[in-house]
Formats: sequence, structure tokens, C-alpha cells
Amino acid sequence: MSGFSINWLDLREPADMAARDKALAAQAIDYLHTVADQSPLIVDLGSGTGSTLRALTSLGAQQCVWRLIDHDPALLNEALRRHGQQEVIEDYEADLLDVDALPLGAATLLSASALFDLASADLVDHLVEKLARQATAFYAALNYDGRTQWTPPHPFDQQVLQAFNADQRRDKGLGPALGPQSSAYLQQALERAGYHVQIADSAWDLGPNQHTLVADLIRGIKSAVAEGYSLDPQALDDWETFRLANSVNGRCVIGHLDVLAFPAKTFR
Repeated sequence: MSGFSINWLDLREPADMAARDKALAAQAIDYLHTVADQSPLIVDLGSGTGSTLRALTSLGAQQCVWRLIDHDPALLNEALRRHGQQEVIEDYEADLLDVDALPLGAATLLSASALFDLASADLVDHLVEKLARQATAFYAALNYDGRTQWTPPHPFDQQVLQAFNADQRRDKGLGPALGPQSSAYLQQALERAGYHVQIADSAWDLGPNQHTLVADLIRGIKSAVAEGYSLDPQALDDWETFRLANSVNGRCVIGHLDVLAFPAKTFR
């Protein structure tokens, strides 16, 4: 799986926190404290430096045991440095593709943030099957859904977006990525397994105060689509120049969706 730097994760976290649907998060937290007889166990997949931990604890998740799973030991070490004195944390370095080897046992809730648009359909199917056998609830926030809207507009926006969304389906280390279809696929897989599923909007709405993040996004998008998508290089350069010039006074909406699913027995 491709790595993410601590700096990038820190840069995006305020936008993630603002975008995360608070009503779904509140339902997930209520479930934790209602269903578990003792400290609920949250398994956070692709945990990074602990962004989901910070989000849910700030919204009211207390006295939980956090099992953080990531392939990158540097990110896990940073999560422990930040939270090891305040929270009960188990950390596991693991290959997220090897679902059978993931330490999911006894989990009350599996959580993830900005992960499943990078994952394959096979990974989702295998993971949901395993979660359903142990009746673990599921909360996946901030899955990219293919929407990007820029203000002011540029004539090349749509071509860049089409290429970028195609690029999001490439293998990023977790199999051929679901990309913008990830939330819809999660819903189908979970419902087939007998879960009650809810989906809510969690789009980034980025303005001048987030111009550093927007500028990084612009450069990242250009890099992703510069080769293999038959875009005119000069037109792409012009698009990047225009977008960067407007990053300090324009707006950018990046579509994401949050998915929350409870085992069917919860509703009997």
C-alpha cells in the first residue's frame, strides 16, 4: 500500500474533522456504549497517526480500547506518542491485504477513515464476511465519491476530473481500487451480509483558510493525471497555474461519503 506522510495526514485532518458527518459518528458512539458490557473495542484499520481516534474521542467516545492497525510502523509509533498516555491502545503492524491475519477478534466496531476508496472489491468482500461472522459494527468515514467542484471554474476542470477518477481505480497497494464507487460497494456488500446501512455526506468544503491543503491537492491531482490519460500537457499546465493562483481566494468541494452499518441483530 502506498504510504502517506505524517505532514500530509496532519494537513488534511482539520478538513476531515469538519467534513465528518457528526450524526453518524454520534450513532456509532452511542452503539459502542450501549452494546458493549465493558470497555468497547474499536479496531481502526489503516489507522495512520490516530485520526479516527481523535475524531471519535472528541465527539464523546470514552473508555474504549483502541486496536490500531497499519502497515507503516512510523505512523503507529506517532499514534502511540500522541495518545499512549491518554488511551488504552493496542498497535499492530499488518498487511491490510491479508484479511485472515488481521486481528479483528472481539471487536465491537471496525472503523476506518479515508481508506476504502483505496481498497479492492475482493478485500471488502472478505473483510465484511469476517466482520459479519462476529457481528462487528462498521464505520468508514471520508470515502472519496468522485465529486470535485472548483470556484471559479476552468474549462479543463471536467477533463482533469474524469482522468483523476479513472486514476483512483488503479491498484494503490490494496488491489484494484474501488475509488469513487467505494461507498456504494460497501453498502451492497454490507447489506448482503445482513447489516443495516446508513450513508451520509462528508464532503470537504475548502476555502481560502485551507489554501495550503488546496495547493497540495492541485499538485497531487496534476501528478496523478499527467501520464496515461491523453491530456494535453500545455492545457494541464495552464489548469494547474490557474488553480494555484485561485487557491488563496477560491473554493473547492471534494465529495466524500461516510458509511455506518450495524449487525441485523441490533434491530430485532
